[in-house]
Amino acid sequence: MDGTNPLGEYLKARRQLVTPELVGLPRGSRRRVPGLRREELALLAGISPDYYLRLEQGRDHNPSAQVLDAVARVLQLDVEAREHLHRLARAAPAPGTPATTTADVEHVDPGVAQLIDELTVPTFVQGRFGDVLAANPLATALSPQYRSGVNLLRAVFLDPRDRELHQDWDRATEEAVSGLRLLAGPDLDDPRLRALVDELSTASDRFRALWARQDVRGKVGGTSRMLHPVVGPLVLRHEKFQVTGAHGQLMVMYHADPRSPSHDALRRLADSVGHPGGR
Repeated sequence: MDGTNPLGEYLKARRQLVTPELVGLPRGSRRRVPGLRREELALLAGISPDYYLRLEQGRDHNPSAQVLDAVARVLQLDVEAREHLHRLARAAPAPGTPATTTADVEHVDPGVAQLIDELTVPTFVQGRFGDVLAANPLATALSPQYRSGVNLLRAVFLDPRDRELHQDWDRATEEAVSGLRLLAGPDLDDPRLRALVDELSTASDRFRALWARQDVRGKVGGTSRMLHPVVGPLVLRHEKFQVTGAHGQLMVMYHADPRSPSHDALRRLADSVGHPGGR
């Protein structure tokens, strides 16, 4: 589990994903690493190899924004990944500083819980580490995994029913892991996160490979393709909204294009559970 040096582990993982060809360097015949060497990255970023080595090894705890931006440019990080890099650098502890955790129990504000119960589309609230904190009946009808107490990461990687539901399982797993990285931020020593990552890394080769990439992406919307056991194929939009005043909580909503077969299917699903969305 990468938690002792989050900044260094992130830099190393992203460096390994940038091939020499992507930055205009020759590969050569004697290269042993898949991505850039440390000295190559340092040269392209305009910093000394020794300084970059100290940065990746966690021996520099106050890199400037200019240095981080230069490294991010070479690593071809997008906006979210660049911001994540800066957060990791700001959170890097000095030697001998005890690790801090954020192991507080997460709760949904009663007003938010009431709101999602009144919505006529499948809606749930998830916590920082993928735990479903509240869900309306239509969300639970869409998938039994969308109910309070279920961890979405465990469900999508370990439960065969989720593999059958999500026809675009590769996309779903990529988004789940990159979203977890983003919401966890520098708090990789949180005991809940450590336990979850250790469990999934042991049980799922797919999770272990995706976690090692250190992708960071907080996608706010997209399309999900599902095969529901009752109403059949569904093509749904999913939207994600940050819950204000609740660190890391997201409200997730599924909806279908009007007059589409999936819209009709959602209405039938709502009818089956007596939800207002079927009216």
